Amino acid sequence: MPQPTLSRAIVRLEDDLGVTLFARHGRNLSLTPAGRSFLASAERTLADLERATESVRADVDPAAGKVAFGFLHTLGPETVPGLIRSFRVDHPRVRFQLVQNYGEAMIERMRAGDLDLCLTSPVPDYPDLVARRLDEQKLRLVVPEDHALASRKRIRLAEAAGELFVTLEPGYGLRRITDALCAEAGFTPRVAFEGEEAETLRGLVAAGLGVALLPPPAVPRPGVVELTVTAPRAVREIGVAWPAGHPDTPPVAAFKKFLLSRRGVLLPR
Repeated sequence: MPQPTLSRAIVRLEDDLGVTLFARHGRNLSLTPAGRSFLASAERTLADLERATESVRADVDPAAGKVAFGFLHTLGPETVPGLIRSFRVDHPRVRFQLVQNYGEAMIERMRAGDLDLCLTSPVPDYPDLVARRLDEQKLRLVVPEDHALASRKRIRLAEAAGELFVTLEPGYGLRRITDALCAEAGFTPRVAFEGEEAETLRGLVAAGLGVALLPPPAVPRPGVVELTVTAPRAVREIGVAWPAGHPDTPPVAAFKKFLLSRRGVLLPR
């Protein structure tokens, strides 16, 4: 930079700040105390900017970038670890930021830019999202092991109309599915307890506090019996969703392609 241009830039900076940054000694300059303080802050800011630049570049690296991936709690023990293990066979250095939550909360985090994509149920239908059905999961009626129905293997849901139910709280996808299936069976469930996590509900059932419609557990839970529901058809659809019109980084695009390739075989059988 030519010396006159630099001198004018220094004068403009001092005018903008209203502070003298340099002491003039003829043609020589030295920093004033205010100048030394401002220099230290500017160097920290530039270092932060450099680190932010490196971080952003690292996140979009095709081989070692980051995927912010959300999923339901019930998919955490078995499904998601298996998916990531399989994906990393061909993409061993891709990093994951994992978020477990219920469906609507994950959708809001995608809208806020915190998540790249998520596995959720029911499959969402919003104009600002793209969603694809991947698989379905059977729901079972879970009863205490000493319950009168525990000797059965199959049951019509209408036969449980008189039971107390333990369910997830309103707003959870599984709660909406439970309410809809009970309505299809001709009754409104009497809810004794509401929770936030499926395995907690299983514990409540084991304690004899009600029955529940739940997906199969990763590990069998003692104290309960899980009955096949023959009518109505008791399943929940699992889908992947992402923001519409949002450009994918290479690692996100690769993981999305991988998930879509798992249609029909996403969940353990």
